[in-house]
Amino acid sequence: METLVSAIANIFIFIFGACIGSFLNVVVYRIPASLSLIHPPSRCPQCQHQLGKTENVPILGWLWLRGRCRWCKTAISPRYPIVEAVTGLLFLLVFWHFNYTIQTIGYAVFLSWLLSLSLIDLDTMTLPASLTKSGLVAGLVFQVIVGWHDGQISGIIEQLIFGISGAVLGIWLLETIRIIGTLILQQEAMGDGDGKLLATIGAWLGWKLVLISSFLACAAGAIIGGGAMLFGILGRKQPMPFGPFLALGGAIALFYGHEIVASYLSLLVIP
Repeated sequence: METLVSAIANIFIFIFGACIGSFLNVVVYRIPASLSLIHPPSRCPQCQHQLGKTENVPILGWLWLRGRCRWCKTAISPRYPIVEAVTGLLFLLVFWHFNYTIQTIGYAVFLSWLLSLSLIDLDTMTLPASLTKSGLVAGLVFQVIVGWHDGQISGIIEQLIFGISGAVLGIWLLETIRIIGTLILQQEAMGDGDGKLLATIGAWLGWKLVLISSFLACAAGAIIGGGAMLFGILGRKQPMPFGPFLALGGAIALFYGHEIVASYLSLLVIP
């Protein structure tokens, strides 16, 4: 019976995550275009035909249509079902890691924000302030809820300070790197949206894990960016979106940050 309940819970969470992924596709497309997230309903961008109920089913709808609009036969990007599937898998990973806790709900929301911002940055080289600011506020609200769940006012204050300190460190850390990098390179090193994104990550994860996030992001950016320049994929002065690397660093820190910190501290201990 326990195995059956677990299987049902996993299926439900994946489906729910895929549904959220469908909404994230809307967010990624409409926010940079300054369009409403509610109206009009989902439609083909080519012929403007509104999608039916079966066509709107996450993942399966795209497969049912064979990747083309039912009416004008325009190809539909496979990114839509991929984002839906990835979101479902991320929700499952959070559930497996945090089980039946308030953290599972909160961190699923957190990863949804990171995924949306990453895709927008890849598409437009921008990180909309509406998402970074709302993500930061949501992170602080999450800290208040976690503190309130502990049942004491002191817990709320402690968690709120935890989130605020992470946000402040995050934005100042990247701002410092941006200013120094701009002086050295004699050109803009990174956008100001990157600092706001790291502040959002800090609001959710706190100051220790925001340091881990920034280190992982810089390492991944250096390796992938250096490799892209080595193989001629990216020009030496060609801009590269840094938001996806920050999001990757934040996601890894969420799941493994405390283990990374513990391993690092153990290396500093002299036997």
